[in-house]
Amino acid sequence: MSFSDPSDERRNDLADRTGFDEGFLGTDVPNVPLPRLSRPGVETVVLPYTHFSVVLRPDRRLAAATAVGIDGAQLQNPRRDDDWRLDPRVPEDWQAGPAVYRNNSLDRGHLVRRLDPVWGAVAVRAGDDTFYYTNAAPQADVFNQGKQVWLGVEDYLLGHASEYGRRLVVLTGPVLHDADPPYRGIQVPLRFWKVAAFVHGGQLAATAYVLDQSPDLTRDAERALVGSVPGAPPPLGAFRTYQVPVADVVELTGLDLGPLPPADLMPVPRAPEERWRRLESPDDTLMDL
Repeated sequence: MSFSDPSDERRNDLADRTGFDEGFLGTDVPNVPLPRLSRPGVETVVLPYTHFSVVLRPDRRLAAATAVGIDGAQLQNPRRDDDWRLDPRVPEDWQAGPAVYRNNSLDRGHLVRRLDPVWGAVAVRAGDDTFYYTNAAPQADVFNQGKQVWLGVEDYLLGHASEYGRRLVVLTGPVLHDADPPYRGIQVPLRFWKVAAFVHGGQLAATAYVLDQSPDLTRDAERALVGSVPGAPPPLGAFRTYQVPVADVVELTGLDLGPLPPADLMPVPRAPEERWRRLESPDDTLMDL
């Protein structure tokens, strides 16, 4: 299949991208593979960028997963480029582009954060690469405690890598459920997931998190069931952040996460209702890097 005109200048600009390094954590622990979707009949396309890769699901026009290596010893904070653009290597109708976000309350939520891949000699280019629409998914634009906790977990991971010069792998994506509400030719994900992988005590270790923006029907029942202004995005609820077993991310997404489920640092809960631990602050995480 031809993705785009080979003469496209931006496609040529992306020709040298090598993407996520599965051996990024070193030779003493198992490789962390790029997540692969184990759902028959669903096509994915791997798009390499600088220090990260996107596993795109064309049928949903969104990423099924992303993977980035963070080198804390070389992290930088270069200028920010907010020039969101389509990836010319794949057709436009495979991507949730600018029309999805125009004149509404949806944010273009980075999956790989701008600050995560910005290390080494290509830091500026890595930051710019995070502004392709293939690396975005729609999120409610409200900023509340729940979203602050989610961002706090990301800041904790990045801050620890920087302070101690350590390497981390972070896998992120939306939970692409068949029942996600439709909007402007896509379906808006109601949940997002994140798995952090690192070396702990000489062994591979992992922790997992879920961000939930499902509408709260007890509080917003009328708005959620009846809808709001015609043409407006579907109602989204306040953000809730949970630490969850890595195995639950596999079950939610259908992704193969390789050696990460058995490397989970979250203790096995005694009761099913304790499997998901709601976080009120980043300090609540059961994570010892």
